[in-house]
Amino acid sequence: MTELPSRETIIGSLYAAVLSDVLDGLGLMSQALRPFVRPLDESLVLFGRARTGLYRPVYHVAPGSNPYAVEMALIDDLRPGEVAVLACGGPTERIAPWGELLTTAAQVRGAAGCLTDGLVRDIRRIREMRFPVFHGGIGPLDSKGRGEMVAMDVPVEMAGVRVIPGDWVLGDADGVVVVPQGVAAEAFTRALDKVKAEDTTRDELTKGASLAEVFARHGVL
Repeated sequence: MTELPSRETIIGSLYAAVLSDVLDGLGLMSQALRPFVRPLDESLVLFGRARTGLYRPVYHVAPGSNPYAVEMALIDDLRPGEVAVLACGGPTERIAPWGELLTTAAQVRGAAGCLTDGLVRDIRRIREMRFPVFHGGIGPLDSKGRGEMVAMDVPVEMAGVRVIPGDWVLGDADGVVVVPQGVAAEAFTRALDKVKAEDTTRDELTKGASLAEVFARHGVL
């Protein structure tokens, strides 16, 4: 069995576009999230294993209930290298599950970031913390009385991609790609090989070779 490259190697060498290309080659052509999901800070790379939370819209808070109960359980249980993946059904003005305090709790636990198709808030403080967050939009509203996490660690669909707990998530300035855990080792290894081929292609293009020439030699474009 092919071993997974180290976290440092993946973050230092790979990027969303090359992973998307490799997954296409494996027949997995729907692994890139729709382009409305964007990084809060384009200089940061998001990489880790998915811990999922599923939200639903709500319109009231029952007396005596804690609307954050499942959400808190997920964040408190995050382990180093894991990514909170919060599926809210898309970017509406009603569900903003992520803010400064969840960022603080997740960062202290060594989590690798947050990915949500919902909204985020407290963005200046989050940017100061250098914690990778990818989001569907920015807004000031509390999720209380508007949205509620109803399940954690279940399969979800986010921005057109199915995410299963334990899948790998990589996001950068180009967007986010989900790598199914069953093909992760092969996908990452192939992606590293493709990066080397692209480096060679770039060097030859810089020296004046034509696209047709380098593509014929390396099959990379």
